[in-house]
Amino acid sequence: MNIVCLGWGSLIWEPKALPVASAWHNDGPRLQIEFSRIADGGELSTAICLNAPEVPVYWNRLATTTLGEACEALRQREQIPDHRQDGVGVLLVASAPVGKLSEWAKGRDIDAIIWTALPPRVDHIEGRIPTIEEALAYLDGLRGETRQHARDYIEQTPTQLDTPYRRVIAETLGWRSQA
Repeated sequence: MNIVCLGWGSLIWEPKALPVASAWHNDGPRLQIEFSRIADGGELSTAICLNAPEVPVYWNRLATTTLGEACEALRQREQIPDHRQDGVGVLLVASAPVGKLSEWAKGRDIDAIIWTALPPRVDHIEGRIPTIEEALAYLDGLRGETRQHARDYIEQTPTQLDTPYRRVIAETLGWRSQA
């Protein structure tokens, strides 16, 4: 089974134990991504955000033999607790013959697509999207190692993930992509 993982954040530069088969490809489908999730490490991470414009994401084949193995590897990499059912998104291409993801997958001999499906989060409220003002105030208020970690995240996120929040963060804080 040919399984791919989509990526738009730290998976790209730090896959850890996620069994990627090669370097990441930058010609993935276009998805609505924004810097909209205050992650456990303090960074303002990227997440699927339904009011964001689409950007092209990255993808990589996984060196796994089953969909369950691939999902578990992603769950472990993202430190998503077992009890959480919404943390990993899955699309079986054969059972979804229409739609953006299945159309993208058809020409690549892909059987299944997985991705991190954690929602935006601010103030520990899942699904809440920070305004750009809240995001800037949050980032500007960080100090020490947490601030450096947050800055590194934004600077390591590939340039092609050019979002409205990213442009304002670069203009206001000077944090620009180095990738």
